[in-house]
Amino acid sequence: MRRSKPRISNLWAGVIGALVVLAACYLVFGGSLPFSSSPYVLKAMFTSNTQLHIPSPVRIAGVDVGRVVAVQRLPGSGSSQAAVVTMDIDPGGLPIHADATLQIRPRIFLEGNFYAELQPGTPGAPVLPSGSTLPAAQTSGPVQLDRVLASLGHDARTNLQTLLQGIGSVLNVPPTAAEDAAQDPSVRGLTGGQALNAALRYSADAFRASALVNQALLGIQPHDLAGVVKGNEEVLRGLASSGAQLPALISHFDTTLAALAARQQDLAATVAALPPWLAATDSALGPLQASFAPTKAFARALLPGVRQLDPTIGAALPWIAQSIALFSKPELGGLLRDLTPAVQQTSSALTATRAFIVAADQLARCFTHNLIPAGNQVIQDPPVGTGLPVYRELLQTAVGLAGSAGQFDGNGRYVRSQAGGGPVQVQTASVPGQGPLFGNAVLQPLGTRPAWPGQAPPLKSSVPCYRNPAPNLNDVVTGSTP
Repeated sequence: MRRSKPRISNLWAGVIGALVVLAACYLVFGGSLPFSSSPYVLKAMFTSNTQLHIPSPVRIAGVDVGRVVAVQRLPGSGSSQAAVVTMDIDPGGLPIHADATLQIRPRIFLEGNFYAELQPGTPGAPVLPSGSTLPAAQTSGPVQLDRVLASLGHDARTNLQTLLQGIGSVLNVPPTAAEDAAQDPSVRGLTGGQALNAALRYSADAFRASALVNQALLGIQPHDLAGVVKGNEEVLRGLASSGAQLPALISHFDTTLAALAARQQDLAATVAALPPWLAATDSALGPLQASFAPTKAFARALLPGVRQLDPTIGAALPWIAQSIALFSKPELGGLLRDLTPAVQQTSSALTATRAFIVAADQLARCFTHNLIPAGNQVIQDPPVGTGLPVYRELLQTAVGLAGSAGQFDGNGRYVRSQAGGGPVQVQTASVPGQGPLFGNAVLQPLGTRPAWPGQAPPLKSSVPCYRNPAPNLNDVVTGSTP
């Protein structure tokens, strides 16, 4: 039975894992993502030696918000120490206002060198655009060693001697009861010097542990120490190529120690908190080690999908090519061009249709609420009433008019009528433009129905027809005779 070859060699698996770890470390420790936007650039003028180097951090309230990308010396400015520092500021450090200040401060000993402490300014000040430069009046450099030595005059040296004498006397003073109660039981009742001497009892164990560390540095396989020496050679070569950065680190070591001495209480509290942190870290290593097996299984299960990725892309390329052709101008692009005028006219047609529907709705309501109820009424006008609805009388009137207008000679259509009259003379009121009208009636007129109100009823075009009440054709008034 043939054994199947492993899907991926251990060498390539190690290379892929190393690349993933390096990429994660790069992003965690401030590396920028590829294809990211241009950073915010801030420049600052200094009249003294800044001791900043690439890439010294830029911090706001102790949080890294940028880094130094360039330090340009200005020998022609009247001072050989003057320089312009260029910094890239992350979005988390913005905005920066016109009254911002920048101060060079030493980092702790474990970090080494200096960092730029940025105060972004007050919110009421204008916001600085990218590429702006802070003037020298808003910047301050670090305290240099030569300035410290220059300040150690006769009085300062005398005070230093007094300080050393005071420290010696303090180390020989027995502690008070309150101070003794707060100390470790092993040093209670001892002076400071005696407590330091008692600490020497732990030196043997410390040396023994140091020996174990030195033995471990030899490695567990041949040539491990040679590899360490080779690595140290590369490190030293890098330090040698650092230029003035390494001498600056050594020359300012005293400043770093002074900073540690000034924060000795905080440093002691930090050291006291290290054992619990180390214990918690040690307890976390077990779950981390246990997570390696699932991670390997996940990577192993991911490999078939990675192998199928290339055929999938190959199969998708023709589809993408057909999609590009489908959306081109000869295809859907041309159809879209032809449909664009119709779509544009649809909007205006919809507007007109909406107005037509509204007008049709009002007309239908007028028929429902006014015209149809009026047409269904029966006019009570005895003795000449027909007892039929108004709409039927209207239709019969049309038939009568058609019959009376029949053509019976060569003169064409006209209403056949016969003039009549009687002994009763009838006179109307004055008709505008004509005056009164006269006529003869057979009988005396009883009156007019409906009575003429004297003027035509008002017509309000702003009120819809269906909002008016339906007319009552029987609610009329009989007028006087003409």
